[in-house]
Amino acid sequence: MKKIFVTGCNGQLGRALNQVYAGDDVELINTDVAELDITKIDEVLACIEKHKPDVIINCAAHTNVNACESQWDLAYKINAIGPRNLSIAARRTGAKIIHVSTDYVFDGTHTEPYTEFDQPAPIGAYGKTKYEGEEFVKQFADRFFIVRTAWLYGDGNNFAKTMLSLAETKDEVGVVADQFGSPTSALELARAIKALEPTDNYGTFHATCEGSCSWADFAEKIFALAGKNTKVKRLTTDEYPTPAKRPAYSVLDNYMLRLTMGYKFQNWEDALKEYMNGIL
Repeated sequence: MKKIFVTGCNGQLGRALNQVYAGDDVELINTDVAELDITKIDEVLACIEKHKPDVIINCAAHTNVNACESQWDLAYKINAIGPRNLSIAARRTGAKIIHVSTDYVFDGTHTEPYTEFDQPAPIGAYGKTKYEGEEFVKQFADRFFIVRTAWLYGDGNNFAKTMLSLAETKDEVGVVADQFGSPTSALELARAIKALEPTDNYGTFHATCEGSCSWADFAEKIFALAGKNTKVKRLTTDEYPTPAKRPAYSVLDNYMLRLTMGYKFQNWEDALKEYMNGIL
């Protein structure tokens, strides 16, 4: 039986992976920070050598974009050193590694979707540490998939649930309208990872739902699907300052998935409808 080792199993993607593999003839070894501190090389080596998985899927990350600005060392340990340690362990045991990264490795100056061949240039601590993690995976792993995704939502705290919570008490919610990306369902991402995992189609892949929108557009769609009358006040980035700079345009083109596997994600609106039907 194939053994798949999952880090960050309690996060949105970790939970979605458990959902898409449920009933399959695989053994999922689920870990989170309580079971394994991926920032400690000795712990990682001992754990991976004990379980000897065929595949490691790294969903663990410090994803609080604003907190990363004031917690550089912590962000670097989790987002860069962690994948480095897992990659060293993967090489030692012969496992494949699937490392999940982010659209925030790009600076947001494009006006067309970023492909896997565009040069990363992160502008914040989150993006910088995640990019360092990618580089470590390339350096230390023999067989790897780097999977960049964006604007993820699923079973856990996310933008959709925040908007629905605000709609309970507010008639109007201010949302940034000049940052563009592709809202991506954790379930859709997990399905894509499951399709990649058994292959030898190694390399870097963009993996987001099709289409794009602004955060304000995303919020309006959430309210519409939930039958809420809450209005969205469209704000500029300057009107909604945050500790971390965010890319103004971080839409990803899933070029390599499409070209090498003919794989296609759902449109973001259809994936959001599937998600909302599950929580409402």
